[in-house]
Amino acid sequence: MRYRLKLIALPIVALLAVSAGFVYVHWSKGGTGAGLYSRHWSPDPVQGYWDPENFYQSTEIVEGIFEAELCVQCHEGITPGIVADWRASRHALNIDPVSCNDCHGSDHQQLRLPTPEVCGKCHGKQHGEFQDEARYGFPSHVLAMERALDAPHFADKPKAEVQSCVQCHSVATKCDSCHTRHRFDAAEARRPEACVTCHSGPPHPDDETYFASAHGQLYRAEGSDWDWSKPLIKGNYKAPTCAYCHMDGGRHQVAHKSLWKFGLREINPHTSKNQVLRKRWIKLCSDCHEESKAAQWLTDLDQERKQAWKKLYKAEAVLKDLRSEELLRPAADERPPYPMGSLWQRERIGFFEGQASAFYNVSAIERDYFEMWYFENLGAYKSAAHGSMAGIKSGHDKMAASLDRIETKAKELRNLFEAEQKGEIAPAPSELWMKGAYTDYNRDHN
Repeated sequence: MRYRLKLIALPIVALLAVSAGFVYVHWSKGGTGAGLYSRHWSPDPVQGYWDPENFYQSTEIVEGIFEAELCVQCHEGITPGIVADWRASRHALNIDPVSCNDCHGSDHQQLRLPTPEVCGKCHGKQHGEFQDEARYGFPSHVLAMERALDAPHFADKPKAEVQSCVQCHSVATKCDSCHTRHRFDAAEARRPEACVTCHSGPPHPDDETYFASAHGQLYRAEGSDWDWSKPLIKGNYKAPTCAYCHMDGGRHQVAHKSLWKFGLREINPHTSKNQVLRKRWIKLCSDCHEESKAAQWLTDLDQERKQAWKKLYKAEAVLKDLRSEELLRPAADERPPYPMGSLWQRERIGFFEGQASAFYNVSAIERDYFEMWYFENLGAYKSAAHGSMAGIKSGHDKMAASLDRIETKAKELRNLFEAEQKGEIAPAPSELWMKGAYTDYNRDHN
């Protein structure tokens, strides 16, 4: 009888737990901000531009409902640049022009900034492809804003810092990240500069690795003379660009060939799924190169990744040993907590423990590993993917130096602990890391 009661009780408890989880998530998204930590931050006015569906508020200075002709007449005096761009666009030159009202609405006190859904009313194919990225998970353009807002450090860091994140992650919430207003020129979006506006810097050095490759050098030498109005198909361009490879044929879906998932975690490149992705890359590269050469490049990329993860796993092992010996300082329970807190405060090391969401609130040696994994590792990976041999060597040299530094610091931490045990030095007070101008100010002002 007791056994039967347990069998009945377990599904009920599981159902209640799942239901409570859904209620909690729904509640947590009900604050003035957005995402999982919406109750822990409030938006600055600029957030209305980065995430218009959630935060844009129309001006109340002008009242009235206006037709497009009146909008144009007024804005020719106020913002002549955007009117000139619109007049030169295909929107204006259509037989049936796409005008101000179609994108922004007519009521001046209820104007909207166009979101992908607004653009998708006319550009259904492109919007459908864009939305389709979600099934591939992260990284992808369509989930970029969700990825930012649902990170604990988004609500924990000063808004001035996270604005530099969301201006690129807003590619998920507005189309003018790639097609600048009000021209919305496809030719402009095909050029590498449209992509490297965001895809640059230590976490994703696509710009420097592409421009260091033979493809990028040819583009820099001759690209200004190419006809960018041509579609992204074989024969139209002398060398591939970001869009040619990642949006081949004009496909608005950049996640469908993501073989190594941004280089942030080790994968098995020989699964059936990844074999499909490899065939897609080989087919694309075969526009200009022999299939055997394209296949060899992918094999070389696999080998580079194996070398990289040997170094990364070795560094992870050092940190995990320090954690087991309780030598990481400040320890997780000695750090200012993230919003919502945690039932189990534990140092997270490596991709599978959630290092990506903990890089801000970590000890010095953990930060060394994070930069090795997130900056130097990605530099090597992107160099291998884009064909920059010098970048591969530079990335691996930096990872080797970081590994040596981490191992040296680990010895220092053990020596310090031994000196503390012997009473030769006093241990640092645990509250040392809990206070400070940065932490105190942000706790009160986000």
